Amino acid sequence: MGASRSSGTTDALGPDEGAEGTGEPVCPEPSASAEGDGGSPGAGAPAADSGAELLAALLDGMDAALCAFDAGGTVTHWNREAERILGWSAQEAVGRTGFAGWAVRRADAHEVQGRLMSAMDAPGRQVHEFALLRKDGSRVLVRTQSARVLGADGKPAGVYCAFSEVHAQIDLERAIALSEALLEDASWGVVLVDVDLRPTVVNAYASRALGGGRTTLLGRPLGELVVQGVEELEAALQHVLAEGAPGAPAEFWVTLRTAEGERRRCWRSGFLRLASPLAEEPVPLGVGWLFRDVTAAKLAQQEADRLRFRTSQLHRAARAAAECEDPMEAVTSLLDFALAGFADHVLLDLTPGGLTAGELTAGERLVRTAATPSDAPGPCLLVAGGSIPVRYGPGHPALQAVERIGSVRTSAGTGEAGGAAWAAERRWPRDTAHALCTVLRSRGRTLGVLTFLRAANRSAFERPDTAYAETVAARVAVAADLTRVVGRGPGE
Repeated sequence: MGASRSSGTTDALGPDEGAEGTGEPVCPEPSASAEGDGGSPGAGAPAADSGAELLAALLDGMDAALCAFDAGGTVTHWNREAERILGWSAQEAVGRTGFAGWAVRRADAHEVQGRLMSAMDAPGRQVHEFALLRKDGSRVLVRTQSARVLGADGKPAGVYCAFSEVHAQIDLERAIALSEALLEDASWGVVLVDVDLRPTVVNAYASRALGGGRTTLLGRPLGELVVQGVEELEAALQHVLAEGAPGAPAEFWVTLRTAEGERRRCWRSGFLRLASPLAEEPVPLGVGWLFRDVTAAKLAQQEADRLRFRTSQLHRAARAAAECEDPMEAVTSLLDFALAGFADHVLLDLTPGGLTAGELTAGERLVRTAATPSDAPGPCLLVAGGSIPVRYGPGHPALQAVERIGSVRTSAGTGEAGGAAWAAERRWPRDTAHALCTVLRSRGRTLGVLTFLRAANRSAFERPDTAYAETVAARVAVAADLTRVVGRGPGE
């Protein structure tokens, strides 16, 4: 019996409801008493019978067990739920004085009766726990809520008592406590979504994750909060409404719009379909969406997977290069392995033989030695027909890498249409949007520049990418230097 149902019980038999000025609770009398009334019904009898039938139906339809006593302690009312819990029917219970000898052990009867009837002398509601007897002799612990009933003269005329099994009450209290805890300080985000897929309740964790206040988020479409990934999230919610909750949590990558800008987050989510417990058939009230931000863990996992793959590629590249008789063939083999999952294009520009880095930045040109096809993906190949000088202009990222003896990252600006003009100006393939230039060094000398390029549909190069590119460049530089030692390098 929930607290709300207890309140309903109070309203059903309120302190101002008496019959014919007796001050007793209004309720139909037992059928035997009704049949024993020898007088013919008066003009108001049909209305009285209708009211009695309505009250009887209301009492019997309650989810709470209810009984009532008059001022002398005689049972006057007993509904179906009380019969279900204790086994005594209304015909057996109504008319008995107190619970002694049938619903309570005689040793406990005086105390139980006194505590129940004490409600007549106190305003408000009193809560007690008693051990009652079932008709089969077994005992059941119940929690009672009792209150006095006032007669027409305003004086106490009896007591009504609503009761339920303690374990059922405890289960309800646990459910309420759980829901309140989830909707307050849970370590998971909890959002209750209605059938229109709009948030109706948001806990503190979820409000922080969604970037808004607990009240400002209510009733707003999810599309106002989530920039990217909202379609997948709404599809999951609609599926739960139609088919029920999935068997396992799902992960969604979303982009949020916040005051600091857009944020990319990963949410591990679980869903529950909410249905009304009061309807005969399940009526969906919405979806309970529970989620946790696992962005940091997912990024760490992705980085670990990326590092594992790149380490494997470097190992395979070293083994393949060791089998190449021509050092430049080893160079192209290394670059083919390095490109996988890392970049779309690669360019190898070497310095003419004997030049220093200072002479190169003073006006000498790099020589294009190997490259991938500029119009489509393909393997890294040596330039056919000899090495071709590259006409890089001043300030080119490749020349900056030579000057700094390090790596240079750059990307096309958002205002430049597709980056085509930006790429053409730097003599890179037209689809280039991101570049990473790293210098080739061997035996204390600058041998050239290795350039990795990515298209606009990929992310810009980051610090971990730079470390990987420099590792590849170190191996390429050793092979290129070996080429010059054996007299096969460009410009020799």
